[in-house]
Amino acid sequence: MKVGSVFIYKLAVAVSNLYFALNGGIRAVNPENVPNTGGVIVAPIHLTSVDPTALACTMPHRRLLAMAKEELWKNKLFGWLIGQIGAFPVRRGEGDTESIRMSIAVLEAGHALLVFPEGTRGDGQTLLPMNRGVAMLAKKTGVPVLPAGIVGTKPKRKGVVVAYGKPFTYAEMATGKNEKENREIFLKRLEDEIARLCSENGLPVRTASSSISQSGVDHRPQQTEDPSSGSSEIPTQP
Repeated sequence: MKVGSVFIYKLAVAVSNLYFALNGGIRAVNPENVPNTGGVIVAPIHLTSVDPTALACTMPHRRLLAMAKEELWKNKLFGWLIGQIGAFPVRRGEGDTESIRMSIAVLEAGHALLVFPEGTRGDGQTLLPMNRGVAMLAKKTGVPVLPAGIVGTKPKRKGVVVAYGKPFTYAEMATGKNEKENREIFLKRLEDEIARLCSENGLPVRTASSSISQSGVDHRPQQTEDPSSGSSEIPTQP
């Protein structure tokens, strides 16, 4: 299946590499964990608008496609550009059947799909709760999920590090008594891996679950829409 233009994607990555080179550089940690072929859900922490380009620059052997909030297509020129790069629109907070079908088709066609499991940008201190739509995509397609940590974009530092964990599948995590437990185990593993990758590379972040105190008070940051963010909450119903 064809999504956008490979040429424009490569041009965008080249420009992004130049940007990073002029701002302290960028490097990948454990890039060998990125599968060379086949469908894969790339699931990183989300901190800034630079995150997608940081990922694309550190996995040059894969073309990274992505869901983006449909509001970005209101500007026709910008919408055309990100569409050519490899983004497709999703309606946030709705049962967007078309975007789910597109995501499944992209993964089943063997592409790498960027999905921000937090749904929007976090504060760089505590991960937002994992969106269950990630689990739904992983279960329906059977493709591995690749956790990733991004360090250096927020707070901004000289040089950016993208750390990749080992990919795992939903089936490998399905050790619970029922589907609810399976989903929780899968999302907990993803959450823990993202937090570990960030912390080991200089950005200590707490998981959403660990931010709930023993008193039962929930101190987690709330998921609020960031109007400038290109990320999307994943619809959870097909």
